[in-house]
Amino acid sequence: MSNIVIQMLLIGLVAGIAGGMFGIGGGAIMVPAMVLLVGLDQKFATGTSIAAQILPIGILGAAVYYRNNQINIKYAVLIALGLIVGNLLGALFANQPFISSDMIKKLYGIFLLLLGIRYLVGN
Repeated sequence: MSNIVIQMLLIGLVAGIAGGMFGIGGGAIMVPAMVLLVGLDQKFATGTSIAAQILPIGILGAAVYYRNNQINIKYAVLIALGLIVGNLLGALFANQPFISSDMIKKLYGIFLLLLGIRYLVGN
């Protein structure tokens, strides 16, 4: 098995574990890993992450949470509807000619930093 195949499988595994544990989008793990560890361009990593998530990758994890009565189906459906529209709008914005991969990388870093500070500081 080639090195890149092993790296991609490990990225998917770590993203899946984090998604199952924390409910974070796998892209929060996959995109930085593909950019920083594999050396992919930011936009290429984002597109690859979205493509990897097309299939219902969360179905097994969701089944576990459902069995434990820890899912609000109504909220999940509403969020999914927002995700469909938001994903399209985000992709259209990120792929404008005036938006560089470097700009997306910086915006993503700011987003993660602010999110991390919010979690560390609390309410």
